[in-house]
Amino acid sequence: MTAESTTWFQRAISTVAVAILCLIGDGVAFADAQSRGGAVFTLTNEAASNAVVVFNRSASGTLSRPRHFQTGGRGTGSGLGSQGAIALSRNGRWLFAVNAGSDDVSVFSVQGTELRLAHRSPSGGTMPISVTTSRDLVFVLNAGETGNIAGFTLTRSGALRPIPDGIRSLSGPATGPAQISFSPNGDLLVVTEKNTGLVDLYSVEEDGAVSEAIQVSSNGETPFGFSFTRHGTLIVSEAFGGQEGESALSSYRLQNETDIEVVSGSVHDHQSAACWVAVTRNGRYAYTTNTGSGTISGYRVSRCGALTLLNPDGLTASTGDGSSPIDLALSNDSAFLYAVASAAGTIAAFAVNDDGSLTPLGEVGGLPLSVVGLDAR
Repeated sequence: MTAESTTWFQRAISTVAVAILCLIGDGVAFADAQSRGGAVFTLTNEAASNAVVVFNRSASGTLSRPRHFQTGGRGTGSGLGSQGAIALSRNGRWLFAVNAGSDDVSVFSVQGTELRLAHRSPSGGTMPISVTTSRDLVFVLNAGETGNIAGFTLTRSGALRPIPDGIRSLSGPATGPAQISFSPNGDLLVVTEKNTGLVDLYSVEEDGAVSEAIQVSSNGETPFGFSFTRHGTLIVSEAFGGQEGESALSSYRLQNETDIEVVSGSVHDHQSAACWVAVTRNGRYAYTTNTGSGTISGYRVSRCGALTLLNPDGLTASTGDGSSPIDLALSNDSAFLYAVASAAGTIAAFAVNDDGSLTPLGEVGGLPLSVVGLDAR
């Protein structure tokens, strides 16, 4: 067999394998273990004094007993236009929170619903808006001035130590960055740029050494928030500049740090300003908040990453007219979904059913209208 025919054969086998995975994925039943209690975390982002708010999460998904833990830094007093303003480490021991008004990041140790401020570190730029972690690596997305990403190693005491030569630029000035996140295996960093319509890809070595960015064009306009399935499919929201009824999600398969392939391109949900994305632990369902519509849209995700709407009109749940839902987070067992309704200063809770539908569980209020970021366990 010639080299050319071997390559053709390998590609053909790969195509057949993907098709089989898609069929298998569609037949897998959705099931989650019985939920236990936990916590939900958000960020006040107040200009005078920033704080993490921690809610006790009951086994039935309801939230109660909010407690405030000062970050020691300052917020901006208004929205950040980003996803990932706070992030839990995979082992749940550390919580990272951006202080966009004082250009630093706070690190908390986590014990149940108790937080202890362990360290505050400069963000490596100005106006940090998103943070992500994998193993002992932490990367921050800075939106101020020309914008950049900055890398750190997390010490045992919770300090962030800058990685030598760990700062990388975005595609240019005024890109409107929205989110930074590691891929599931930690080998890749992804950044979305709202103003340029680009997705930036950075390869990351085990020691945190990071490449220059490879820029690829988003399938749809105004790429914003994103999340990964457990199989590594990248699912990105597209706000389409807030145009009425144009919200969409696209899904991508990442071959390597330079190769990205569209699986489902701009599957519209007929709502407005899709921005934040959450994917269930088993990878079967994806949700996006439609900030302009006050709604949440659910999608079914096949094993190969193909997207289909759960509801033809895209209306899976509502947070209320004029509520402006932003950040989304799932409990660690994906039994419950939470959404920050920024214009109302509330967090809405929903039970995630086996078919992906959402059952409202009520809401908790008392949050400032500057509230940003959401994570849960």
